[in-house]
Amino acid sequence: MARRTPEDWVDRPFTRFSLSPLSPTIGAEVAGVSLGEDVDEELFEQLNRALLEWKVLFFRDQKIDHEDQIAFASHWGPIENHPFVRLNVDQPDQPEVLRLEKDENQKGTENFWHSDVTWRRNPSLGSILRAVEVPPIGGDTLWADMAAAYDCLDEDVKGYLEGMVAEHDWVATFGRRMDRDTIERLREEFPAARHPVVRTHPETGRNVLYVNGAFTTHIVDMEPDESDDLLAYLFRQAAFPEYQCRLRWHVGDVAFWDNRSTQHYASSDYYPHRRVMERITVAGDVPY
Repeated sequence: MARRTPEDWVDRPFTRFSLSPLSPTIGAEVAGVSLGEDVDEELFEQLNRALLEWKVLFFRDQKIDHEDQIAFASHWGPIENHPFVRLNVDQPDQPEVLRLEKDENQKGTENFWHSDVTWRRNPSLGSILRAVEVPPIGGDTLWADMAAAYDCLDEDVKGYLEGMVAEHDWVATFGRRMDRDTIERLREEFPAARHPVVRTHPETGRNVLYVNGAFTTHIVDMEPDESDDLLAYLFRQAAFPEYQCRLRWHVGDVAFWDNRSTQHYASSDYYPHRRVMERITVAGDVPY
């Protein structure tokens, strides 16, 4: 794919569906699309353009199953299997589906700003999350526009970040309950990855702040204290409401977000109620 710049963007109308933005820069509800039906070339082009523009798309009241969700996601690329979190035993034949099930026995643990699987050499392009069961209140998900977060940095900070590389690792999160032997064995297959602190979105050409508090451990070739201070400052950028949108889930709702330009946060405010979500993740490319 030829490298794009923001000047290459052409603003065109959407003719196959309508969009209702949830904020000025991120998040839009899509009306007029059933994810259980075939996605033709024109519809794919318009949905992909909407995804690039709004970073996360919401499809309400979708009557779909696992196969429909996988088929829809596959239009954007190969589907990943998550190596550390397996689908529950009720669906052993669908490793593409990551089931996130919380109840009175397990509180939500995704209540921190992050982008999915940045510890991979090829982090994901995007994620598609479907609400299976939702609590009576709470359990919202928030997304942050990390392109807008970069744009609003001071120009001196932007210059300072130019060329910096950070390391991303899974051990502090997924390795917490693993013994040392298991971690070392998995390290051979999933070593820490290094990505630019500011990546270029491959389809829009925009600069995106690409570090997150879940997986980014340090900035390469920087003193530990200085790295920690800088990362703490950069992590905070996702927390500004000006860059965010928020979704109140209902059963059947689907969110499709661009992991290359967003972070997300699952509010863990519904314990002890039950919340069940199922996620499909589309494989991406090497950040530059």
